[in-house]
Amino acid sequence: MNDPELLKRINLDLADGYDEELELELEDRPVDPLTGESVARTDEEKEYRRRYFRELFRLQGELVKLQDWVVHTGHKVVILFEGRDAAGKGGVIKRITQRLNPRVCRVAALPAPNDRERTQWYFQRYASHLPAAGEIVLFDRSWYNRAGVERVMNFCTDDQYEEFFRSAPEFERMLVRSGIQLIKYWFSISDEEQNVRFLGRIYDPLKQWKLSPMDLESRRRWEEYTKAKEIMLERTHIPEAPWWVVQAVDKKKARLNCIHHLLSLMPYKEIEHTPIELPPREHHEDYARRPVPPEIIVPEIY
Repeated sequence: MNDPELLKRINLDLADGYDEELELELEDRPVDPLTGESVARTDEEKEYRRRYFRELFRLQGELVKLQDWVVHTGHKVVILFEGRDAAGKGGVIKRITQRLNPRVCRVAALPAPNDRERTQWYFQRYASHLPAAGEIVLFDRSWYNRAGVERVMNFCTDDQYEEFFRSAPEFERMLVRSGIQLIKYWFSISDEEQNVRFLGRIYDPLKQWKLSPMDLESRRRWEEYTKAKEIMLERTHIPEAPWWVVQAVDKKKARLNCIHHLLSLMPYKEIEHTPIELPPREHHEDYARRPVPPEIIVPEIY
């Protein structure tokens, strides 16, 4: 860790995670996540962040319009987010859902299947999370686990692997015929960039939980994952549900490009709403507010 350039990149990667909590602040108060001390940003870096936040807020405003349109029309949307570990899938999902109603736009992030689920039809546990009318479901990883991690880590047999490639396109065509709009994103990062992000997680106590033994093993098997990804894209890129590859080495650009592209795939329009007016608050002479017992009040430490 004596490489100054590598340390700088790790710092920038860690700082990116903290930006989420700073997005609504008007002041630009950058903090070095490794030391907790304030650090100076160059004018170019400040302007880059300003442009990013300005465009992010604009796109999130469009996502709110999209949400209204989905509810109004009863549209059904499924969006899959796939990619290597630390590719930035979770980051873009957070920015998409940040301003939306969780009853309309929800995230499905399924854990490893239990013993019972392993005996079910492979797609069964994913089907239960599909949207009803007026809903958007974001899959943080999906049924493509079988074509990726399960294949590389030998969690499935060759026959199960081949059956997946026979079934997945038909399953997706069924979803589309049923009226679900299916969008599939693959977040692409370089070998070097994944290495930097993994090092950042190792040195950030708030992110160490993100590194599982499976993540570390995936780092070792980079080339096997690459081969599996290439086969997956080739065999499941269908006209009804094509793959879209997001260049994700720059996290902020990847988020903006993905959201912009997502919006471009939807024929949404702004839905007019009746102006909202707060009703007058009622007052009753026989009502007196009771004092709150002091022993149940949370201490005001801050």
